Amino acid sequence: MSAQRKQGTQLPSAPTGRGPMGMRRGPMGGMHRMMAGDKARDFRGTMARLLKYMSPYRVQLVIVLVFAAASTVFAIVGPKILGRATTKLFEGVMGQIAGLAGGGGAGIDLAYIGHIILQMIGLYLVSTLFGYIQGWVMSGVSMNLTYRMRKDIAAKISRMPLRFFDGTNHGEVLSHVTNDVDTVSHTLNQSLTQVVTSVTMVIGVIVMMLSINLVMTLVALCVIPLSAVIIGLVIGKSQRYFKEQQDYLGHVNGHVEEMYGGHVVMRAFNGEEKSVAQFDKYNDTLYTSAWKSQFLSGMMFPIMGLVGNLGYVTVCIIGGYLAVKGTITVGDIQAFIQYVRSLNQPIGQFANISNILQQTAAAAERVFEFLTQPEEAPEAAKPVLLPKVHGNIEFRNVRFGYSPDKIVINDFSATVKPGQKIAIVGPTGAGKTTMVKLLMRFYDVTGGAILVESHDIRELARHDLRQAFGMVLQDTWLFNGTIMENIRYGRPEATDAEVIAAAKAARVHHFVRTLPGGYNMVLNEESSNVSQGQMQLLTIARAILANPQVLILDEATSSVDTHTEVLIQQAMDNLMKGRTSFVIAHRLSTIRNADLILVMNDGDIVEQGTHQELLARKGFYAELYNSQFEAA
Repeated sequence: MSAQRKQGTQLPSAPTGRGPMGMRRGPMGGMHRMMAGDKARDFRGTMARLLKYMSPYRVQLVIVLVFAAASTVFAIVGPKILGRATTKLFEGVMGQIAGLAGGGGAGIDLAYIGHIILQMIGLYLVSTLFGYIQGWVMSGVSMNLTYRMRKDIAAKISRMPLRFFDGTNHGEVLSHVTNDVDTVSHTLNQSLTQVVTSVTMVIGVIVMMLSINLVMTLVALCVIPLSAVIIGLVIGKSQRYFKEQQDYLGHVNGHVEEMYGGHVVMRAFNGEEKSVAQFDKYNDTLYTSAWKSQFLSGMMFPIMGLVGNLGYVTVCIIGGYLAVKGTITVGDIQAFIQYVRSLNQPIGQFANISNILQQTAAAAERVFEFLTQPEEAPEAAKPVLLPKVHGNIEFRNVRFGYSPDKIVINDFSATVKPGQKIAIVGPTGAGKTTMVKLLMRFYDVTGGAILVESHDIRELARHDLRQAFGMVLQDTWLFNGTIMENIRYGRPEATDAEVIAAAKAARVHHFVRTLPGGYNMVLNEESSNVSQGQMQLLTIARAILANPQVLILDEATSSVDTHTEVLIQQAMDNLMKGRTSFVIAHRLSTIRNADLILVMNDGDIVEQGTHQELLARKGFYAELYNSQFEAA
């Protein structure tokens, strides 16, 4: 595609927000409007959707669940087997004491104890192996999920309408790709296996405890209802802070990205204090929500530890009493105490998992909100194959508004013949650039139609339509790469010789040769290592290389000096020969040789004709033209 992309610019009358110094406003003007105290709107729905999103990995997830459960089961069996060894050891010691007292008791059965120790080693080795396998598989699932989410977000960005980018902070979108996806991946990797192991641990431990003693089990289980109440109370308080934390993390990123990109303007207008104040506002909210969420989640473990210790002490007292009565063996007491400790661990993990799942839901909710944003109007079911474009273009009663209550193009009609140079002029806000955006189908018309080669552009595939156009805008866009790569962006398959030829035609070859590295010099992210005028020349060279059938020049020479402007105008005149071209210009002296001049005002064509014809009418165009010379 030869059209040049505009980054960080606003269309006239677009419903967007701006912050200090005219830079794009932060998150409050974007997609995520966060009021203090908001909770995740649909925790269950989000988690259900996340599980559905993970359905391609169902086989791996089954493996994870099976091996996690098996690993836990092998670990659960251990204490009871170890209790047998304790009982045998206790009986042996008591037998030796009895023998010393003259009772002739038996000694310690070392063979039996050694056999149990080997069993324990085998169990724990198998448990460790199963845990390693489930961890390895789950890591692969989480990384694949991360890769797929980022891929889906990147693909979604390319399908989003220009309207979305006009109203959304760039840092918010960046936060989806980085923070939110990382949070989902990281927390999911922890929580899913913990849920399985905790559930398995609770069920298995309860079964083992029941096999030892019913009364002691009932006492130990009294801890669970109390723990559930505590977890429920903490979740109710902390959930909204996790959501707020995730939102304001995106807001902070958005503000930093905005200020970094516009730091020259911000400093030129002494906006440092306002910038820092706005950052402090976002950062303070992030700090408050973060420490509250972490504090509340951190309270889980000491409270759950206290509850668990109360149950532990109670079990020890009852177990000692039953041992004295001979109802239970010493080994069973030792095993039961271990199980009580093991029961407290998964209950505490449930508390931790609840917090992790809240983070997961908050991040996933933001990702899914973005993925469900309205996209560009769908292509026609059977798009018309665009024939060779000669430049026949018709605007037929075009009507358009960025919102239904704010129409900026009322009734625009014009017919353009192949090879004509069409100039669109008018005061600021008249709708000149908007017409070009409609022609490229960045927006769809509200009423009427735009026809290319007698076909409504809505019947064409956007790729085919835009491939026929070359665009040079007033606001330049270059990416972090070599000069050669930036020019070749207009036609990726072009050879180096063709790139250099285009650079010469755009009068850019001379200054490139003076740069360190020449065409291999790398432009930085902001392209600040070349001047604004040089950036404009490079974008013109890119359009020349694309060799499109239709040219769109939106104040393409506004950033160059008068001498360079003359050279560029000559190159453009040669380039426009035999091609249909649209030239948007404020300096009317540059379009005097246009075949047709469309004079716009308040969204309508008020006059049209050649330069001489319009001057002779002494109307709106003549007033504009003469006012420029008077101002000069």
